[in-house]
Amino acid sequence: MPSLGGSVGLVFAFYHLALNRQERTLRFLEHELSENLPALIASGEGEHQEFKASLRWDFRQNKLNRALESVIAKAITGFMNHRGGSLLIGVTDDGEISGLEFDYATLKNKNRDGFELFVMNLVTTRLGAHYCSNVHCLFYKIEGKDVCRVVIESSAEPVYLHEEKVSKYFLRTGNGTRELDAREAISHISSQ
Repeated sequence: MPSLGGSVGLVFAFYHLALNRQERTLRFLEHELSENLPALIASGEGEHQEFKASLRWDFRQNKLNRALESVIAKAITGFMNHRGGSLLIGVTDDGEISGLEFDYATLKNKNRDGFELFVMNLVTTRLGAHYCSNVHCLFYKIEGKDVCRVVIESSAEPVYLHEEKVSKYFLRTGNGTRELDAREAISHISSQ
């Protein structure tokens, strides 16, 4: 039977770990939110930042393309499995502002709230509802167009993207996100 002192120590250790995690989260969010969005866009894509012109609107085909949703989900998963970062939706790869207006037109609620709800539903269905707390949507008006900055916290546990009844492991590497095979995923997870 554990002693009272041992039990109190164990409770204190769990409490201390939870506080450390919250402190790291706050520091990460403070750093992310202190960044100036136009300066971030000017700095381009990198290890902690990716641009996507749209959530679901295909500018090349000029129509709704649900396959683009998977690209967003993969990016979010990759950031969670790395050190977190920002996904700027409404910004092209070369830093031009494409806006969210075409995406809004594809949604039930054709506004910022509808967009954020769609992103959170995407996280819920493709990653798991408990990961929504790692995702924060912030909206900005740039050049008269809306841009969404999805700030993604890293996860303390491995995150898998569920596609067609298969779980896949993605990781942010350099300025891209890639799928790891089973051997690479196990190696990455065990090194964390």
